[in-house]
Amino acid sequence: MVAAAQGRLVKVLVTGAVGQLGVAVCEELQRRGIDTVAAARTDLDISNRTKVAEVVRDSRVDCIVNAAAMTDVDRCEVDEQTAFAINAHGVAHLAEAAADTGAHLLTVSTDYVFDGTKIGPYVESDDADPRSAYGRSKLAGEVAAGPQSTVVRTSWLSGAAGANIVATIRRLLAAGTELSFVTDQVGCPTFTADLTPALVDLALDRWAGIVHVTNRGAVSWYEFASEVARQLGADPGRVRPIRTSELIPPRPAERPANSVLCNARFDGAGYRPLRDYQEPLKELLAAG
Repeated sequence: MVAAAQGRLVKVLVTGAVGQLGVAVCEELQRRGIDTVAAARTDLDISNRTKVAEVVRDSRVDCIVNAAAMTDVDRCEVDEQTAFAINAHGVAHLAEAAADTGAHLLTVSTDYVFDGTKIGPYVESDDADPRSAYGRSKLAGEVAAGPQSTVVRTSWLSGAAGANIVATIRRLLAAGTELSFVTDQVGCPTFTADLTPALVDLALDRWAGIVHVTNRGAVSWYEFASEVARQLGADPGRVRPIRTSELIPPRPAERPANSVLCNARFDGAGYRPLRDYQEPLKELLAAG
């Protein structure tokens, strides 16, 4: 059944609609028969306040799902101004436009808002203390979204569209390249196939506040890469374990050692828990 709002069918604006997450969100909305306005950056640069106000007003949408972001963590580190323009000010523009039109805003945030030093999974109420420009810009975006918006923190995202770590591992294995992945960064690999239905549900329900949503299963990058190799029928021994301090060259941006997010708030609200990451990983690899 298609949700209705104010006597008419729901209409949803998706920003960043040609990116990895945006493509998947649009596909999920269309699968449900929901009228979708898909806005790529060429259609809508969210850092442009005037353009955001114009598009949101003219499209007469009930919900905005913001999948637009500067996600290259190391590029953010060397160009923090652009990172804030998109990840923070862009969200502020969307929140302002949503408030002006009565639309609901859902924006996607990240595990990078935490410093990664906690023992155990992070809950929504834990203090944020980002150690990178990317994390700082995304945290500023959370604040800009305001308490009535939906802020979904997720981690280690992969999907069928665009570049991602699964595609990179697959390519390196096929090329016979030696793979080195770190053992001292742990998180929850998450897949757009599972995340996007949750995003749409939360947006249509107009969830207010911050919520953590990831697939199940906490692993290191080394363990994750080894599992990708195993599922592809390659020798997991081709993946060499290293420490972050051994990366050559060192990465400009600091990564949180612990990126594990607790999903208890999401699960407790009656939403369907996301699957163990191995299941959507298998499906993604099978799809080619």
